[in-house]
Amino acid sequence: MEDNRFYIGTCGYSYEEWREVFYPKDLRQSEYLRFYSLVFPFVELDFSWYMMPKPDNLDAMAKQTNPEFLFSLKAHKSLTHEIGEEWIKNAEQFAAAAEVLSSQGRLASVLIQLPYRFSYTADNRMYLGNLCSALSPLPLVIEFRNEAWYQQRVFEELEKRKITLAMLDRPDLPGLPPETQILTADMAYYRLHGRNADQWWNGNATSRYDYDYSPQELKERARALVAISKRAGKVFVAFNNHARGNAVKNARALVALIKELLP
Repeated sequence: MEDNRFYIGTCGYSYEEWREVFYPKDLRQSEYLRFYSLVFPFVELDFSWYMMPKPDNLDAMAKQTNPEFLFSLKAHKSLTHEIGEEWIKNAEQFAAAAEVLSSQGRLASVLIQLPYRFSYTADNRMYLGNLCSALSPLPLVIEFRNEAWYQQRVFEELEKRKITLAMLDRPDLPGLPPETQILTADMAYYRLHGRNADQWWNGNATSRYDYDYSPQELKERARALVAISKRAGKVFVAFNNHARGNAVKNARALVALIKELLP
């Protein structure tokens, strides 16, 4: 896409099920990232949630891609889902790895994705403030999965810290955040999880996001994102509906739709 405000990609890239859907049949998995980076301008790395990223690994990944390609790094689960007494040490370790990408101008953001059970309490507010301070040298995006966080005092604190509030496309279910276009920083970050309501609470990491956006749904998203781009310096869009290669298919379709809407 010629308009450099938009960075459209996917959450993760190394899915074997994408072979023959996106990746050529004979392409080695070790070459997936290089191939992906020839099609999309950024990727959200989710492996960093499962295992603490290492500086050497991130540096090697950067070397596989062109100098303009950007990475978003999902915060490790010890900082969001399995918080323990050593979270400060873990935050320091994570930040040291992320700095490898940041120092090269290759880090789009660190995504702090908080689970639904991370409710709006005094203890959680204090923890989140401390975590954001610990990671403050890095560009931060926060995704709340609990609607209780959607209130003015939270937006104002994020804006003061120049932290981006992630915008979400998700099933319309009680307790989940509303779909908004609230900007708390110069960067917009939009994650599309699909609208699979039947599997959201009961499914696994694949079935929960098993959704194929219709052409009309993508047209609506494209119009909204073009409007958002008039208020944001950069707009990142990450499709999380990775099952059956829907994410790459929908991402490419969205790129084409946005191109049609731009002057």
